[in-house]
Amino acid sequence: MQKEPSPLVPLHWLGFGYAALVASGGIIGYAKAGSVPSLAAGLLFGGLAGLGAYQLSQDPRNVWVFLATSGTLAGIMGMRFYHSGKFMPAGLIAGASLLMVAKLGFSVFTRPHQS
Repeated sequence: MQKEPSPLVPLHWLGFGYAALVASGGIIGYAKAGSVPSLAAGLLFGGLAGLGAYQLSQDPRNVWVFLATSGTLAGIMGMRFYHSGKFMPAGLIAGASLLMVAKLGFSVFTRPHQS
């Protein structure tokens, strides 16, 4: 029986890094500007992304929490970036979220189907 080739970096490790990026963005927003909504949103979405990454580490087919979290952040932060034109923080998070949505989508469509 032949083993499936694994990606260079497992998807859930990228997910944990993404979750840390989102949570640290909320913490930095609070530290620099005193923004409690930024702190709450960063910790909420970072926690959800971390949960999604953990679920991916347990079952690579369980992408839905992570996909919903990164998709929501891509939409929200993409609109903020579009209206403000500022790369930090909205453009960075929107770009990272779009990359995660693309990576998750690619992994869903390229995994072997079970009968």
